[in-house]
Amino acid sequence: MRTRPFSLLICCLLLGSAHRLMSQIIDFGEENSYKQVFKQTDNFGPSYLDTLEVAYAKAPSDSLRLTILNDLSYYWHTRDLIKAYQFTQIGLGEARALDLPQWEGRFQITQGAILLRDEKLDSARIVLGLAMKRVRKEELPMLYAQLGYVAEREGDLARAAEYAMRSLKLGRQLRDVHAQALAYSDLSNLFWKQKKYDKGLEQGLLALNLFESRGLNDLDYDFTLYVVGNNYLALGETSQALKYYSHAIAIGERYGFYNNLSDIYISMADLYAQTNQLAQGEAAALHAIEYSELLHNNFMLMRSWLSLGKLQRLQGKYQSAISSLQKSIEIATADFGDAFFLSDAYQNLGKAYAGNHNYRDAYGAFEKYDELQKEVFTTEAAERMSLIETEFEVADKENTIQLQGIQIRKQRIVQTLGIVVIILLFLYLILIFKSARNNRRNNERLRIQNEEKEFLLKEIHHRVKNNLEIVSSLLALQSEQILDPKLRSAMVKSQQRVHSMSMIHQRLYQGKSLSHIEMKDYFQNLGNHVIHSYGLEERVKLECRMDPVRVDIDHAIPIGLIVNELLSNALKYAFPGERKGRIQVALTQKGGVLHLEVSDDGVGKVISDDALGTGFGTQLIALLTAQLDGEMQLVVDKGTSVSFEFQLSKAA
Repeated sequence: MRTRPFSLLICCLLLGSAHRLMSQIIDFGEENSYKQVFKQTDNFGPSYLDTLEVAYAKAPSDSLRLTILNDLSYYWHTRDLIKAYQFTQIGLGEARALDLPQWEGRFQITQGAILLRDEKLDSARIVLGLAMKRVRKEELPMLYAQLGYVAEREGDLARAAEYAMRSLKLGRQLRDVHAQALAYSDLSNLFWKQKKYDKGLEQGLLALNLFESRGLNDLDYDFTLYVVGNNYLALGETSQALKYYSHAIAIGERYGFYNNLSDIYISMADLYAQTNQLAQGEAAALHAIEYSELLHNNFMLMRSWLSLGKLQRLQGKYQSAISSLQKSIEIATADFGDAFFLSDAYQNLGKAYAGNHNYRDAYGAFEKYDELQKEVFTTEAAERMSLIETEFEVADKENTIQLQGIQIRKQRIVQTLGIVVIILLFLYLILIFKSARNNRRNNERLRIQNEEKEFLLKEIHHRVKNNLEIVSSLLALQSEQILDPKLRSAMVKSQQRVHSMSMIHQRLYQGKSLSHIEMKDYFQNLGNHVIHSYGLEERVKLECRMDPVRVDIDHAIPIGLIVNELLSNALKYAFPGERKGRIQVALTQKGGVLHLEVSDDGVGKVISDDALGTGFGTQLIALLTAQLDGEMQLVVDKGTSVSFEFQLSKAA
């Protein structure tokens, strides 16, 4: 009977959450009706694609609808290539129907990214070539990046670097920070593949600085964190690598970047292998396989099985390793293209065969590894990469020279103004000297006034303490005249409560702070006073097992009254007859929460309202707990323990 209202509540919450997400990104009632994802905002969760899917058909203009649809198409390729392709086809159809060639080119860039990840490298290159004739100059850096990825997947790292350099130069011309950051990121990845890890790390960190200057977490920033982690891992700095991988995983899981998550978990498997945490590494490889299958991406799936095979080989599970590595090679197919990872698969397969004493197959695998390595690290490729590095360094130097020229012109302007400024500064210094002299006088006056106010506050606390002591003494005298035991007990308790407050004010005027007191010393003195008032100092001992904690007066007084009540109840009921025992008081602070616990090793009797007489003590504890927005928990087991949690920000 309870499940239906609960299910209805959950549905309402989900709908409310979806509505809030929709309003964060899209509000067709505003002038800026679409805050473009990862360009104007990243304040959303993984359901943003569902929001875009609902919204794009309702867009009030063709341009806005196509913008939303293109973002929807592009970012689906990080989760599901099939759905990404479907939305891209819709976008291409609409762009052609509306005769908008620029939009057709944009969707072709997205289509090229999808075809690339679907292992259709030739088709991706053709589509991106068509897009180049249609898109504006501002969109060419993204197009060059996709062409670079095609070249990289085909094993032509030098040509991939050439495209990255084109994108970097154009990004500088356009002052496009994202384009420059993406180019540095791609160069970092290519240097990593060339085993030039120091250079790769340098470019990767430069890319991260540019990405972070935009203040947005996006797909490319997430990938760059992974690339920087790879370079740190290759340099043997595993703790740094793990830091960047963890950051990348957090972003990938928030936005559903399955492609990046698969990449990261593959590298995490390598990291765990290096640190001999083989079980964790195998789990990471299985995560990579899971994300690759969700993505329907054979390239990622091949690499994921490769990482699993590596871990199994290192664990001595040679037969399982052979099976995983063979599966990796089978997924790669004949036209896989990426000799870098394929060679890695054959190398590990050869080692697994050797570990399994199958030396003939091991020799064949190593022979295939050598062939693929020659494809990747050819003399021509090395020369082209060297030329690109030289070109890159020259471009950086030219950029530095231009910046220096601008700096020299600025220095001349500064020198021209310098003489005038010096004269003005001389006059200004005279004024500053006079002002500083006046400030010193004013500061001295303020210091004296502050000391006088501090003295007055201490005097106020001293007088409040004295007045409370007078009230306490009057209550004590009055209680001596009362014959009724219950009434007399109530008067004694009132006297103790007043005394607990007077002790707070005593510590305020005796201490260094006029707003906070140290509670450990306060509890010790309060407890000894209460025990002495019951005459049980020979039988009951108080322990304050806690570090010093400073608490403001708004919390200290209610907490003191609560502890006073609990000490009185423990002394009255926990140690009947001549029983000896111990009472413990502890107060700790974690963040914005205070945790108080008062416990005894007495008879474990539950104190009821009947036992308390009027029940005023119980009511007082409840009222004070509510005042501090606290929660109380009572445990009776071989004694009595009462614990509280108070919110520091909610004191009355």
